[in-house]
Amino acid sequence: MNTKRSQGTRKVESEQGKVTIGIDLGDRFSHYCILNGEGKVIETGRIKTSREAFAAHFQDLPPARIAVEAGTHSAWVSRLLEESGHEVLVANAREIPTISHSNKKNDNGDAEKLARYARYDPKLLSPIKHRSPSAQLDLAVIRVRERLLAARTMLINATRGIVKSSGYRLRSCSAESFAKQSRSQVPKVLSEILIPMLDQIATLTEQIRGFDQRIEQMAESKYPETQVLRGVKGVGALTAMSLVLTVGDARRFGKSRDVGCYLGLRPRRSQSGERDPQLGITKAGNRPLRATLVQCAQYVLGPFGPDSALRRWGLTLAQRGGKNAKKRAIVAVARKLAVLLHRLWVTQKPYEPFYGLPAGAMPATR
Repeated sequence: MNTKRSQGTRKVESEQGKVTIGIDLGDRFSHYCILNGEGKVIETGRIKTSREAFAAHFQDLPPARIAVEAGTHSAWVSRLLEESGHEVLVANAREIPTISHSNKKNDNGDAEKLARYARYDPKLLSPIKHRSPSAQLDLAVIRVRERLLAARTMLINATRGIVKSSGYRLRSCSAESFAKQSRSQVPKVLSEILIPMLDQIATLTEQIRGFDQRIEQMAESKYPETQVLRGVKGVGALTAMSLVLTVGDARRFGKSRDVGCYLGLRPRRSQSGERDPQLGITKAGNRPLRATLVQCAQYVLGPFGPDSALRRWGLTLAQRGGKNAKKRAIVAVARKLAVLLHRLWVTQKPYEPFYGLPAGAMPATR
């Protein structure tokens, strides 16, 4: 461990209840900075990013306020430090320009900035709260399914590309039936090469189906609150579970409409004087959940989407014209869907497809 000490460990111990620590977490090594009650740096250094190293270095220190940057290791690090009696703040670096957009960024400097922000005003860190270990494991089930789905899509595209480059084509079919349907269509000259790939696609399809069944069971047994969310046509167990596990606590938002901003579905803004350009969404927050909501919005506005107030609102936006009108409508419906699902989660009231519309306006033809 490479450590630079200005006044020694005993000085840290003498500042009980007053020290503030900033830790810049790295994949292999993490840098830390310790400030005393007067804001002076009393110790800096780096330690290996492992449970053993963190426990050995921080568990014997007196209770302190520790700020770490949100990232891959922040969940287990924050829990380990809290178990040692420390107050832990997980900083959202995207909201700290001096860290995320600094032109002289370095690990030691980031650690000191985290410590100084935590010492002065923790709200400046825009702290986040990690989900529970149980919820994190359940969310991992959804994440693994996503990776298997991406792997299957990649293999299907590769198979079609190889066949097409030889002057043949495979008929259109669903991803679930691709392996079975394509076996009889693969040219003999490519059969020996592509059959192993089709076998792998079939295996992935079975694994994805198994994960779908597991998610259904989890939604029914562990997360019964998702049942009311699934009352919205186009929203299944996967979407409902993703929202509940990503948000964690339904009461974390004062207003349901804040969920759209949290998931990055709010338009960016760069207004100055008379200039107020129309920009795309922020794309902040959880990307997989945002993509899932966009898929649900596509169904709501698609040919098989049932009539509802949400569908009518989205179709009205799509009819306003412009080459990107439909894309903007899909994103807008996804944002409104996120707000709707959160509201249903909070109230646990059944979904009303025509809520807010006058009685004379429903039902209507598709």
